[in-house]
Amino acid sequence: MTRSNPPSPAPPIRAEAPILENRHDGGQNHRLVLRVEGWPGFEPGQFVMLSPGAVAAAPRSDPLLPRPMAVYRERRGGAAAEIEILYKVHGRGTALLAEALPGQVLRLVGPLGQGFALPAPNERALLVAGGTGIASVYELAARLRGSSPVAVLLGARSENDLMGVADFERLGVEVRIATEDGSRGVRGQVTELLGAALAEGAPARVYTCGPTPMMRRCAEMAAEGGAACVASLENTMACGFGVCLGCAAPLAAGGFALVCRDGPMFDASEIAWDGLP
Repeated sequence: MTRSNPPSPAPPIRAEAPILENRHDGGQNHRLVLRVEGWPGFEPGQFVMLSPGAVAAAPRSDPLLPRPMAVYRERRGGAAAEIEILYKVHGRGTALLAEALPGQVLRLVGPLGQGFALPAPNERALLVAGGTGIASVYELAARLRGSSPVAVLLGARSENDLMGVADFERLGVEVRIATEDGSRGVRGQVTELLGAALAEGAPARVYTCGPTPMMRRCAEMAAEGGAACVASLENTMACGFGVCLGCAAPLAAGGFALVCRDGPMFDASEIAWDGLP
């Protein structure tokens, strides 16, 4: 199968970004909107590094390191843009982020990483996402609608854990949902939805982001069905541009790639899945 390469990403910027909105969005989900001066735009799947909580008069050293967050979508307006981030509270850094108020400022570096390669003209795009990985695929769905057949397959433990469902539905793309407790969509794993979608027969390219076991299973199922698969890895990282080496991912051919610099998008067949946490 032929594949198009993603556009060359714009150089990242460093900014102090005022918070326009930071609200609870159900369960542990939160929605953050920042105003970023000089924002160069982004490709679907790129991310930013955000300070863990608002910038204060006294510098904070606990926690010290920024957090990688997928860019969900953007709204342009002259030299500035509003960028939107979806995140879950699951530790001290994201708890501090959730406490930040409109008018306060976050430090930001981005956009970082490589964007998704687009499907070939004859391919369906099957976007399979779970957990915070859902935030990485919205812009891809938005840009593909009208030009490629798109099905968005979302999975979570329960309805309260799902992110952005109404946004995807407003795009007008096909949305299929699986929850482990059956509270929304079908009861089961999102990979079961992928199996059904692949069985529909038309050539497909799978895009996946979420927990490692889910992505690994998507890669296996795509290979079994003769479909290409692109995985967006979510390794822990400290810098976002290849200096700290904390996000190294093992490759099937040997050696390592850096998720922040070489990814986060990888052909799933290139990854040594046994070596990922």
